[in-house]
Amino acid sequence: MKIWLPLMTVAAAAIAAQQLELPVFTDTTKEAGITFKHSYGDHHMDNIVEGTGSGVCVFDYNGDGLLDIYFVTGTWTKNVSDNEGRDLRGKLSNRLYRNNGNGTFTDVTEAAGVGGKGIFSSGCSAADYDNDGRVDLYVLNYGPNILYHNNGDGTFTDVSEKSGLADPHWSLSAVWFDYNNDGWLDVYVCNYLKYDDGKFRDFYPAQGYPGPLSYEGEPDFLFRNNGDGTFTDVTKEAGLWQPEGRGMSVTAADFNNDGYLDIFVSNDAMENHYFENTGKGTFVEKALQMGVAFGENGQGVSNMGPFPGDINRDGLMDVFIPNLNYCNLLIQGKKGFEYRSDAAGISVMLGQYAGWAGILLDYDNDGWLDIFVSHGNAHHEYVEEATLARNRGDATFYDVSRTSGSYFQDKFVGRGAAWFDYDNDGDVDLVINNLNDFAHLLRNDGGNRANWLVVEPKLKFATGTRDAIGARVTVTTGTLRQIEDMNPGRGYLSQGDARLHFGLGTAAEADSVEIRWPDGSVEKHERVKARQFLKYVHEAKTGGGR
Repeated sequence: MKIWLPLMTVAAAAIAAQQLELPVFTDTTKEAGITFKHSYGDHHMDNIVEGTGSGVCVFDYNGDGLLDIYFVTGTWTKNVSDNEGRDLRGKLSNRLYRNNGNGTFTDVTEAAGVGGKGIFSSGCSAADYDNDGRVDLYVLNYGPNILYHNNGDGTFTDVSEKSGLADPHWSLSAVWFDYNNDGWLDVYVCNYLKYDDGKFRDFYPAQGYPGPLSYEGEPDFLFRNNGDGTFTDVTKEAGLWQPEGRGMSVTAADFNNDGYLDIFVSNDAMENHYFENTGKGTFVEKALQMGVAFGENGQGVSNMGPFPGDINRDGLMDVFIPNLNYCNLLIQGKKGFEYRSDAAGISVMLGQYAGWAGILLDYDNDGWLDIFVSHGNAHHEYVEEATLARNRGDATFYDVSRTSGSYFQDKFVGRGAAWFDYDNDGDVDLVINNLNDFAHLLRNDGGNRANWLVVEPKLKFATGTRDAIGARVTVTTGTLRQIEDMNPGRGYLSQGDARLHFGLGTAAEADSVEIRWPDGSVEKHERVKARQFLKYVHEAKTGGGR
Protein backbone atom coordinates (compact mmCIF):
# COMPACT_ATOMS: atom_id res chain seq x y z
CA MET A 1 0.00 0.00 0.00
CA LYS A 2 2.82 2.40 0.84
CA ILE A 3 4.37 1.80 -2.55
CA TRP A 4 1.19 2.35 -4.57
CA LEU A 5 -0.37 5.17 -2.55
CA PRO A 6 1.60 8.01 -4.21
CA LEU A 7 0.71 6.68 -7.67
CA MET A 8 -2.94 6.40 -6.68
CA THR A 9 -2.85 9.98 -5.38
CA VAL A 10 -1.39 11.26 -8.64
CA ALA A 11 -3.94 9.33 -10.66
CA ALA A 12 -6.80 10.60 -8.52
CA ALA A 13 -5.57 14.18 -8.94
CA ALA A 14 -5.39 13.76 -12.72
CA ILE A 15 -8.92 12.34 -12.85
CA ALA A 16 -10.19 15.16 -10.65
CA ALA A 17 -8.55 17.72 -12.93
CA GLN A 18 -10.29 16.22 -15.97
CA GLN A 19 -13.64 16.18 -14.21
CA LEU A 20 -13.25 19.85 -13.24
CA GLU A 21 -12.35 20.82 -16.83
CA LEU A 22 -9.40 22.81 -15.60
CA PRO A 23 -7.85 25.40 -17.92
CA VAL A 24 -4.82 24.67 -20.06
CA PHE A 25 -2.06 27.04 -21.15
CA THR A 26 -1.61 27.13 -24.91
CA ASP A 27 1.81 28.19 -26.20
CA THR A 28 0.98 31.01 -28.62
CA THR A 29 4.49 32.43 -28.97
CA LYS A 30 4.88 31.85 -32.70
CA GLU A 31 1.38 32.85 -33.75
CA ALA A 32 1.69 35.97 -31.57
CA GLY A 33 4.79 37.02 -33.52
CA ILE A 34 7.17 36.99 -30.56
CA THR A 35 10.64 35.98 -31.70
CA PHE A 36 12.71 37.22 -28.76
CA LYS A 37 15.54 34.99 -27.66
CA HIS A 38 17.44 35.66 -24.45
CA SER A 39 21.23 35.56 -24.35
CA TYR A 40 23.78 35.88 -21.59
CA GLY A 41 26.08 37.57 -24.09
CA ASP A 42 28.44 34.66 -24.61
CA HIS A 43 28.64 31.15 -26.08
CA HIS A 44 29.31 29.42 -22.76
CA MET A 45 27.90 30.23 -19.32
CA ASP A 46 30.82 30.45 -16.94
CA ASN A 47 30.11 33.10 -14.28
CA ILE A 48 27.42 34.30 -11.90
CA VAL A 49 26.51 37.36 -13.98
CA GLU A 50 25.60 35.20 -16.96
CA GLY A 51 23.83 32.57 -14.85
CA THR A 52 21.52 34.96 -13.00
CA GLY A 53 19.35 35.42 -16.07
CA SER A 54 16.88 38.16 -16.95
CA GLY A 55 13.28 39.13 -16.40
CA VAL A 56 10.30 40.47 -18.30
CA CYS A 57 7.99 43.41 -17.72
CA VAL A 58 4.41 43.93 -18.95
CA PHE A 59 2.87 47.39 -19.09
CA ASP A 60 0.65 49.52 -21.32
CA TYR A 61 3.24 51.82 -22.87
CA ASN A 62 0.89 53.49 -25.39
CA GLY A 63 -2.24 53.77 -23.23
CA ASP A 64 -4.52 51.71 -25.48
CA GLY A 65 -5.72 49.37 -22.71
CA LEU A 66 -3.61 46.46 -23.97
CA LEU A 67 -0.57 45.19 -22.09
CA ASP A 68 2.71 45.21 -24.00
CA ILE A 69 5.82 43.13 -23.25
CA TYR A 70 9.38 44.24 -22.56
CA PHE A 71 12.07 41.53 -22.54
CA VAL A 72 15.56 42.15 -21.21
CA THR A 73 18.71 40.25 -22.11
CA GLY A 74 22.40 40.06 -21.47
CA THR A 75 24.95 41.31 -23.99
CA TRP A 76 28.64 40.76 -24.61
CA THR A 77 30.27 42.71 -21.79
CA LYS A 78 33.93 43.38 -21.14
CA ASN A 79 35.29 41.56 -18.05
CA VAL A 80 32.17 39.37 -17.95
CA SER A 81 32.06 37.65 -21.34
CA ASP A 82 34.79 35.52 -22.90
CA ASN A 83 36.74 36.72 -25.90
CA GLU A 84 35.27 33.97 -28.05
CA GLY A 85 31.86 35.63 -27.65
CA ARG A 86 32.98 38.88 -29.26
CA ASP A 87 31.08 38.00 -32.41
CA LEU A 88 27.90 38.79 -30.41
CA ARG A 89 28.90 42.41 -29.87
CA GLY A 90 26.24 44.81 -31.16
CA LYS A 91 23.81 42.00 -32.00
CA LEU A 92 21.85 41.79 -28.75
CA SER A 93 19.42 44.20 -27.13
CA ASN A 94 16.29 44.38 -25.02
CA ARG A 95 13.03 44.25 -26.98
CA LEU A 96 9.62 45.94 -26.66
CA TYR A 97 6.61 44.21 -28.22
CA ARG A 98 3.40 46.17 -28.80
CA ASN A 99 0.12 44.34 -28.21
CA ASN A 100 -1.98 44.64 -31.38
CA GLY A 101 -5.20 43.56 -29.68
CA ASN A 102 -5.79 40.59 -31.98
CA GLY A 103 -3.53 38.05 -30.30
CA THR A 104 -0.39 39.28 -32.05
CA PHE A 105 2.48 41.56 -31.09
CA THR A 106 4.79 43.83 -33.08
CA ASP A 107 8.42 44.54 -32.21
CA VAL A 108 8.63 48.34 -31.79
CA THR A 109 11.98 48.53 -30.04
CA GLU A 110 13.78 50.77 -32.49
CA ALA A 111 10.85 53.14 -32.91
CA ALA A 112 10.42 53.41 -29.12
CA GLY A 113 14.15 53.82 -28.47
CA VAL A 114 14.39 51.31 -25.58
CA GLY A 115 16.82 48.69 -26.94
CA GLY A 116 19.66 49.56 -24.59
CA LYS A 117 22.28 48.06 -26.90
CA GLY A 118 25.55 47.17 -25.22
CA ILE A 119 23.93 47.01 -21.78
CA PHE A 120 23.75 43.75 -19.82
CA SER A 121 20.23 43.88 -18.37
CA SER A 122 18.89 41.73 -15.55
CA GLY A 123 15.51 43.15 -14.52
CA CYS A 124 12.85 45.70 -15.43
CA SER A 125 9.93 47.55 -13.90
CA ALA A 126 7.52 50.25 -15.02
CA ALA A 127 5.63 53.10 -13.32
CA ASP A 128 4.38 56.61 -13.98
CA TYR A 129 6.95 58.43 -11.86
CA ASP A 130 5.97 61.97 -12.94
CA ASN A 131 2.16 61.63 -12.73
CA ASP A 132 1.61 62.58 -16.35
CA GLY A 133 -0.60 59.58 -17.11
CA ARG A 134 2.05 57.70 -19.10
CA VAL A 135 3.93 54.66 -17.81
CA ASP A 136 7.72 55.02 -17.75
CA LEU A 137 10.26 52.20 -17.89
CA TYR A 138 13.15 51.39 -15.55
CA VAL A 139 15.79 48.85 -16.62
CA LEU A 140 18.08 47.19 -14.04
CA ASN A 141 21.57 46.42 -15.33
CA TYR A 142 25.00 45.08 -14.63
CA GLY A 143 26.26 48.64 -14.65
CA PRO A 144 24.30 51.90 -14.63
CA ASN A 145 20.53 51.50 -14.69
CA ILE A 146 18.38 53.20 -17.32
CA LEU A 147 15.24 55.25 -16.67
CA TYR A 148 13.23 55.80 -19.84
CA HIS A 149 10.70 58.64 -19.73
CA ASN A 150 7.55 57.94 -21.75
CA ASN A 151 7.03 60.82 -24.20
CA GLY A 152 3.44 59.85 -24.97
CA ASP A 153 4.02 59.47 -28.71
CA GLY A 154 5.32 55.90 -28.72
CA THR A 155 8.87 56.96 -27.90
CA PHE A 156 10.99 57.15 -24.75
CA THR A 157 13.83 59.42 -23.62
CA ASP A 158 16.75 58.25 -21.50
CA VAL A 159 16.71 60.43 -18.36
CA SER A 160 18.89 58.18 -16.19
CA GLU A 161 21.61 60.65 -15.29
CA LYS A 162 19.29 63.63 -14.98
CA SER A 163 16.91 61.72 -12.68
CA GLY A 164 19.60 60.34 -10.37
CA LEU A 165 18.52 56.74 -10.94
CA ALA A 166 21.57 55.58 -12.91
CA ASP A 167 22.59 53.34 -10.02
CA PRO A 168 26.04 51.97 -11.00
CA HIS A 169 25.76 48.77 -8.93
CA TRP A 170 24.62 45.42 -10.30
CA SER A 171 20.86 45.87 -9.89
CA LEU A 172 18.41 43.00 -10.35
CA SER A 173 15.00 44.27 -9.30
CA ALA A 174 13.09 47.44 -8.38
CA VAL A 175 9.70 48.11 -6.82
CA TRP A 176 7.80 51.41 -7.13
CA PHE A 177 5.60 52.71 -4.30
CA ASP A 178 4.84 55.95 -2.48
CA TYR A 179 6.55 55.26 0.84
CA ASN A 180 5.95 58.72 2.31
CA ASN A 181 2.46 59.33 0.85
CA ASP A 182 3.34 62.60 -0.89
CA GLY A 183 1.70 61.56 -4.17
CA TRP A 184 4.95 60.73 -5.98
CA LEU A 185 6.12 57.18 -6.61
CA ASP A 186 9.48 56.35 -5.04
CA VAL A 187 11.61 53.34 -5.96
CA TYR A 188 13.51 50.71 -3.99
CA VAL A 189 16.40 49.25 -6.01
CA CYS A 190 17.60 45.76 -5.15
CA ASN A 191 21.32 45.17 -5.79
CA TYR A 192 23.14 41.82 -5.84
CA LEU A 193 26.93 41.58 -5.39
CA LYS A 194 30.33 42.84 -6.51
CA TYR A 195 31.50 40.63 -9.35
CA ASP A 196 35.33 40.60 -9.58
CA ASP A 197 35.72 40.20 -13.36
CA GLY A 198 36.44 36.50 -12.91
CA LYS A 199 39.49 36.87 -10.66
CA PHE A 200 38.31 34.41 -7.99
CA ARG A 201 38.99 30.87 -9.21
CA ASP A 202 39.17 28.80 -6.01
CA PHE A 203 35.99 26.76 -6.42
CA TYR A 204 34.83 23.20 -7.00
CA PRO A 205 35.18 22.72 -10.80
CA ALA A 206 32.04 20.61 -11.13
CA GLN A 207 30.08 23.58 -9.84
CA GLY A 208 30.80 25.42 -13.08
CA TYR A 209 31.71 28.75 -11.52
CA PRO A 210 31.95 30.38 -8.06
CA GLY A 211 28.73 30.95 -6.13
CA PRO A 212 27.47 34.10 -4.35
CA LEU A 213 29.49 33.59 -1.16
CA SER A 214 32.67 34.11 -3.19
CA TYR A 215 31.81 37.79 -3.57
CA GLU A 216 30.99 40.77 -1.38
CA GLY A 217 27.37 41.80 -1.13
CA GLU A 218 25.97 45.19 -2.15
CA PRO A 219 23.56 47.59 -0.39
CA ASP A 220 20.10 48.26 -1.76
CA PHE A 221 18.82 51.82 -2.13
CA LEU A 222 15.56 53.68 -1.60
CA PHE A 223 15.25 56.70 -3.88
CA ARG A 224 12.74 59.37 -2.92
CA ASN A 225 10.87 61.04 -5.75
CA ASN A 226 11.39 64.80 -5.47
CA GLY A 227 8.44 65.58 -7.74
CA ASP A 228 10.57 67.43 -10.29
CA GLY A 229 11.88 64.49 -12.28
CA THR A 230 14.76 63.81 -9.89
CA PHE A 231 15.32 61.34 -7.07
CA THR A 232 17.31 61.45 -3.82
CA ASP A 233 18.94 58.53 -2.02
CA VAL A 234 17.20 58.32 1.39
CA THR A 235 18.24 54.78 2.30
CA LYS A 236 20.00 55.59 5.55
CA GLU A 237 17.56 58.18 6.86
CA ALA A 238 14.67 55.80 6.12
CA GLY A 239 16.30 53.06 8.25
CA LEU A 240 16.98 50.72 5.33
CA TRP A 241 20.78 50.65 5.23
CA GLN A 242 22.11 47.10 4.91
CA PRO A 243 25.61 47.30 3.39
CA GLU A 244 26.08 43.57 2.87
CA GLY A 245 22.93 42.38 1.15
CA ARG A 246 22.77 39.97 -1.76
CA GLY A 247 19.35 40.92 -3.03
CA MET A 248 17.78 38.73 -5.70
CA SER A 249 14.43 40.54 -5.94
CA VAL A 250 12.24 42.92 -3.95
CA THR A 251 8.50 43.40 -3.52
CA ALA A 252 6.19 45.51 -1.38
CA ALA A 253 2.85 44.72 0.28
CA ASP A 254 0.82 45.80 3.29
CA PHE A 255 1.72 42.78 5.39
CA ASN A 256 0.45 44.15 8.72
CA ASN A 257 -2.76 45.74 7.38
CA ASP A 258 -1.96 49.27 8.55
CA GLY A 259 -2.39 50.91 5.14
CA TYR A 260 1.32 51.26 4.34
CA LEU A 261 3.36 49.07 2.02
CA ASP A 262 6.18 47.15 3.68
CA ILE A 263 9.31 45.93 1.86
CA PHE A 264 10.36 42.31 1.45
CA VAL A 265 13.82 41.54 0.01
CA SER A 266 14.81 37.97 -0.77
CA ASN A 267 18.57 37.48 -0.51
CA ASP A 268 20.92 34.87 -1.88
CA ALA A 269 22.91 32.65 0.52
CA MET A 270 22.01 34.80 3.54
CA GLU A 271 19.02 35.98 5.56
CA ASN A 272 16.12 37.86 3.96
CA HIS A 273 15.14 41.42 4.90
CA TYR A 274 11.66 42.51 5.93
CA PHE A 275 11.23 46.25 6.47
CA GLU A 276 8.03 47.32 8.18
CA ASN A 277 6.76 50.76 7.17
CA THR A 278 6.13 52.98 10.21
CA GLY A 279 3.99 55.41 8.21
CA LYS A 280 6.34 58.22 9.22
CA GLY A 281 8.82 57.96 6.35
CA THR A 282 10.93 55.31 8.07
CA PHE A 283 11.15 51.53 8.26
CA VAL A 284 12.06 48.97 10.92
CA GLU A 285 13.83 45.71 10.00
CA LYS A 286 11.84 42.78 11.47
CA ALA A 287 12.78 39.73 9.41
CA LEU A 288 14.00 37.67 12.36
CA GLN A 289 11.12 38.78 14.58
CA MET A 290 8.53 37.93 11.91
CA GLY A 291 10.10 34.56 11.12
CA VAL A 292 11.09 35.25 7.52
CA ALA A 293 14.86 35.75 7.82
CA PHE A 294 16.02 32.17 7.32
CA GLY A 295 14.83 28.93 5.80
CA GLU A 296 12.34 26.51 7.31
CA ASN A 297 15.04 24.72 9.30
CA GLY A 298 16.96 27.86 10.21
CA GLN A 299 19.36 27.77 7.30
CA GLY A 300 20.22 30.62 4.96
CA VAL A 301 18.96 29.63 1.53
CA SER A 302 19.27 30.81 -2.06
CA ASN A 303 15.99 32.72 -2.25
CA MET A 304 14.79 34.07 -5.57
CA GLY A 305 11.67 36.13 -6.35
CA PRO A 306 9.24 36.87 -3.46
CA PHE A 307 5.54 36.97 -4.35
CA PRO A 308 2.96 38.18 -1.80
CA GLY A 309 -0.67 37.07 -1.72
CA ASP A 310 -3.35 35.88 0.68
CA ILE A 311 -3.01 32.15 0.09
CA ASN A 312 -5.42 30.92 2.78
CA ARG A 313 -7.89 33.82 2.42
CA ASP A 314 -7.73 34.90 6.06
CA GLY A 315 -7.17 38.60 5.33
CA LEU A 316 -3.39 38.54 5.87
CA MET A 317 -0.74 38.72 3.18
CA ASP A 318 1.42 35.61 2.88
CA VAL A 319 4.48 35.19 0.66
CA PHE A 320 5.85 32.48 -1.63
CA ILE A 321 9.56 32.33 -2.47
CA PRO A 322 11.22 29.75 -4.77
CA ASN A 323 14.86 28.92 -4.18
CA LEU A 324 17.55 26.68 -5.56
CA ASN A 325 17.20 23.85 -3.08
CA TYR A 326 13.68 23.98 -1.75
CA CYS A 327 10.88 26.56 -1.60
CA ASN A 328 9.35 28.74 1.10
CA LEU A 329 5.61 29.08 1.55
CA LEU A 330 5.23 31.53 4.41
CA ILE A 331 1.72 31.81 5.87
CA GLN A 332 1.17 34.80 8.12
CA GLY A 333 -0.53 34.40 11.48
CA LYS A 334 -1.11 36.68 14.43
CA LYS A 335 2.48 36.38 15.66
CA GLY A 336 4.38 36.36 12.39
CA PHE A 337 4.92 33.89 9.57
CA GLU A 338 4.99 30.09 9.62
CA TYR A 339 6.66 27.83 7.07
CA ARG A 340 3.94 25.70 5.49
CA SER A 341 5.72 24.25 2.45
CA ASP A 342 5.40 20.68 3.64
CA ALA A 343 1.91 21.03 5.08
CA ALA A 344 0.71 22.67 1.86
CA GLY A 345 1.96 19.74 -0.22
CA ILE A 346 4.57 21.58 -2.27
CA SER A 347 7.80 20.39 -0.62
CA VAL A 348 8.03 17.15 -2.58
CA MET A 349 6.50 18.80 -5.64
CA LEU A 350 9.12 21.55 -5.87
CA GLY A 351 12.06 20.34 -3.79
CA GLN A 352 13.55 18.40 -6.70
CA TYR A 353 13.98 21.56 -8.76
CA ALA A 354 15.93 24.82 -8.74
CA GLY A 355 13.20 27.47 -8.57
CA TRP A 356 13.43 31.06 -9.83
CA ALA A 357 10.20 32.88 -10.75
CA GLY A 358 7.26 32.02 -8.53
CA ILE A 359 3.85 33.48 -9.37
CA LEU A 360 0.66 33.35 -7.32
CA LEU A 361 -2.28 33.49 -9.72
CA ASP A 362 -5.87 32.28 -9.71
CA TYR A 363 -5.58 30.59 -13.07
CA ASP A 364 -8.99 28.87 -12.88
CA ASN A 365 -10.90 31.81 -11.30
CA ASP A 366 -12.18 29.79 -8.37
CA GLY A 367 -11.15 32.48 -5.88
CA TRP A 368 -8.01 30.71 -4.61
CA LEU A 369 -4.41 31.49 -5.55
CA ASP A 370 -2.49 28.81 -7.42
CA ILE A 371 1.30 28.61 -7.96
CA PHE A 372 3.45 28.72 -11.09
CA VAL A 373 7.22 28.23 -10.82
CA SER A 374 9.95 28.36 -13.47
CA HIS A 375 12.88 26.00 -12.91
CA GLY A 376 16.42 25.57 -14.21
CA ASN A 377 19.89 24.76 -12.97
CA ALA A 378 21.87 27.70 -11.59
CA HIS A 379 25.41 26.89 -12.73
CA HIS A 380 24.83 24.83 -15.86
CA GLU A 381 22.37 24.92 -18.72
CA TYR A 382 20.59 21.86 -17.37
CA VAL A 383 16.90 22.01 -18.25
CA GLU A 384 13.96 21.38 -15.91
CA GLU A 385 10.21 21.46 -16.38
CA ALA A 386 8.04 24.23 -14.92
CA THR A 387 5.38 23.49 -12.32
CA LEU A 388 1.75 24.54 -11.95
CA ALA A 389 0.19 23.71 -8.58
CA ARG A 390 -3.55 24.13 -7.95
CA ASN A 391 -4.95 25.37 -4.66
CA ARG A 392 -7.60 22.97 -3.36
CA GLY A 393 -9.37 25.83 -1.63
CA ASP A 394 -7.77 25.21 1.75
CA ALA A 395 -4.18 26.45 1.14
CA THR A 396 -2.98 22.99 0.13
CA PHE A 397 -1.87 22.23 -3.41
CA TYR A 398 -1.60 19.43 -5.94
CA ASP A 399 0.40 19.24 -9.16
CA VAL A 400 -1.63 19.87 -12.34
CA SER A 401 1.37 20.47 -14.62
CA ARG A 402 0.93 17.37 -16.75
CA THR A 403 -2.62 18.30 -17.73
CA SER A 404 -2.00 22.04 -18.19
CA GLY A 405 -0.48 22.30 -21.66
CA SER A 406 2.50 21.39 -23.81
CA TYR A 407 4.84 23.93 -22.20
CA PHE A 408 4.82 21.88 -19.01
CA GLN A 409 5.85 18.76 -20.95
CA ASP A 410 9.07 20.36 -22.18
CA LYS A 411 12.12 21.45 -20.21
CA PHE A 412 13.93 24.78 -20.13
CA VAL A 413 16.50 26.71 -18.11
CA GLY A 414 13.85 28.90 -16.53
CA ARG A 415 14.46 32.37 -15.07
CA GLY A 416 12.13 35.42 -15.10
CA ALA A 417 8.37 35.27 -15.67
CA ALA A 418 5.32 37.53 -15.43
CA TRP A 419 1.54 37.20 -15.32
CA PHE A 420 -0.99 39.26 -17.32
CA ASP A 421 -4.26 39.06 -19.22
CA TYR A 422 -2.86 39.95 -22.62
CA ASP A 423 -6.07 39.22 -24.53
CA ASN A 424 -8.39 40.84 -21.96
CA ASP A 425 -10.64 37.81 -21.74
CA GLY A 426 -10.77 37.60 -17.95
CA ASP A 427 -8.19 34.90 -17.22
CA VAL A 428 -4.50 35.22 -16.41
CA ASP A 429 -1.87 34.38 -19.02
CA LEU A 430 1.89 33.90 -18.57
CA VAL A 431 5.11 35.03 -20.25
CA ILE A 432 8.49 33.43 -19.47
CA ASN A 433 12.01 34.64 -20.25
CA ASN A 434 14.13 31.49 -20.24
CA LEU A 435 17.93 31.57 -20.04
CA ASN A 436 19.72 31.57 -23.41
CA ASP A 437 16.54 30.45 -25.12
CA PHE A 438 13.38 31.71 -26.76
CA ALA A 439 10.72 33.40 -24.64
CA HIS A 440 7.30 31.77 -24.34
CA LEU A 441 3.82 33.30 -24.25
CA LEU A 442 1.22 31.04 -22.66
CA ARG A 443 -2.45 31.82 -23.22
CA ASN A 444 -4.89 30.67 -20.55
CA ASP A 445 -7.65 28.74 -22.28
CA GLY A 446 -10.62 27.92 -20.07
CA GLY A 447 -9.89 30.03 -17.03
CA ASN A 448 -12.75 32.34 -17.92
CA ARG A 449 -15.31 29.54 -17.80
CA ALA A 450 -15.62 30.61 -14.18
CA ASN A 451 -16.70 34.14 -13.34
CA TRP A 452 -14.22 36.92 -12.61
CA LEU A 453 -13.65 40.61 -11.95
CA VAL A 454 -10.68 42.79 -12.87
CA VAL A 455 -10.32 45.93 -10.75
CA GLU A 456 -8.09 48.84 -11.74
CA PRO A 457 -7.80 51.61 -9.10
CA LYS A 458 -6.50 54.90 -10.51
CA LEU A 459 -5.35 58.16 -8.94
CA LYS A 460 -6.24 61.38 -10.77
CA PHE A 461 -3.76 64.23 -10.54
CA ALA A 462 -3.91 67.63 -12.20
CA THR A 463 -1.24 66.43 -14.64
CA GLY A 464 -2.61 62.98 -15.43
CA THR A 465 -4.05 59.73 -14.08
CA ARG A 466 -1.90 56.80 -12.98
CA ASP A 467 -2.17 53.43 -11.23
CA ALA A 468 -3.03 53.78 -7.55
CA ILE A 469 0.02 51.86 -6.36
CA GLY A 470 -0.57 50.98 -2.71
CA ALA A 471 -4.35 50.79 -2.93
CA ARG A 472 -5.92 47.68 -1.42
CA VAL A 473 -8.93 46.05 -3.05
CA THR A 474 -11.14 43.62 -1.14
CA VAL A 475 -13.70 41.52 -3.02
CA THR A 476 -16.26 39.60 -0.98
CA THR A 477 -18.40 36.80 -2.40
CA GLY A 478 -20.40 34.90 0.21
CA THR A 479 -17.94 33.69 2.83
CA LEU A 480 -14.92 34.16 0.55
CA ARG A 481 -13.01 37.40 1.10
CA GLN A 482 -10.13 38.18 -1.25
CA ILE A 483 -7.56 40.95 -0.75
CA GLU A 484 -4.99 42.31 -3.20
CA ASP A 485 -2.60 45.25 -2.98
CA MET A 486 -1.97 47.14 -6.20
CA ASN A 487 1.72 46.56 -6.81
CA PRO A 488 2.84 44.72 -9.95
CA GLY A 489 6.48 44.50 -8.80
CA ARG A 490 6.51 40.89 -7.65
CA GLY A 491 8.47 37.76 -8.44
CA TYR A 492 11.92 37.27 -9.97
CA LEU A 493 13.46 40.20 -11.92
CA SER A 494 10.06 40.95 -13.42
CA GLN A 495 6.82 42.90 -13.23
CA GLY A 496 3.31 41.71 -14.03
CA ASP A 497 -0.18 43.03 -14.63
CA ALA A 498 -0.95 46.02 -12.38
CA ARG A 499 -4.67 45.32 -12.68
CA LEU A 500 -6.08 43.17 -9.88
CA HIS A 501 -7.72 39.89 -10.89
CA PHE A 502 -10.35 38.17 -8.76
CA GLY A 503 -11.93 34.80 -9.46
CA LEU A 504 -15.59 34.53 -8.49
CA GLY A 505 -16.21 30.87 -9.33
CA THR A 506 -19.93 30.32 -10.00
CA ALA A 507 -21.05 33.61 -8.41
CA ALA A 508 -22.76 35.95 -10.87
CA GLU A 509 -21.79 38.94 -8.81
CA ALA A 510 -19.55 40.03 -5.96
CA ASP A 511 -21.35 41.02 -2.79
CA SER A 512 -18.97 43.96 -2.48
CA VAL A 513 -15.86 45.56 -3.94
CA GLU A 514 -13.99 47.78 -1.51
CA ILE A 515 -11.04 50.04 -2.32
CA ARG A 516 -8.84 51.45 0.40
CA TRP A 517 -7.01 54.29 -1.30
CA PRO A 518 -3.41 55.27 -0.45
CA ASP A 519 -4.70 58.32 1.46
CA GLY A 520 -6.64 56.00 3.78
CA SER A 521 -10.14 56.75 2.50
CA VAL A 522 -12.39 53.82 1.67
CA GLU A 523 -14.79 53.41 -1.25
CA LYS A 524 -17.29 50.54 -1.34
CA HIS A 525 -19.54 49.18 -4.09
CA GLU A 526 -22.16 46.49 -3.52
CA ARG A 527 -23.64 43.81 -5.77
CA VAL A 528 -21.06 44.21 -8.51
CA LYS A 529 -21.77 42.09 -11.59
CA ALA A 530 -19.12 39.57 -12.65
CA ARG A 531 -17.16 39.36 -15.89
CA GLN A 532 -16.15 42.99 -16.27
CA PHE A 533 -13.13 45.26 -16.10
CA LEU A 534 -13.75 47.95 -13.49
CA LYS A 535 -11.79 51.18 -13.38
CA TYR A 536 -12.23 53.32 -10.27
CA VAL A 537 -10.72 56.81 -10.21
CA HIS A 538 -9.88 58.72 -7.02
CA GLU A 539 -8.95 62.38 -6.79
CA ALA A 540 -5.40 62.78 -5.52
CA LYS A 541 -2.91 65.50 -4.81
CA THR A 542 0.84 65.76 -4.40
CA GLY A 543 2.62 66.99 -1.32
CA GLY A 544 -0.12 65.65 0.91
CA GLY A 545 -0.19 62.52 3.01
CA ARG A 546 -2.75 61.24 5.42
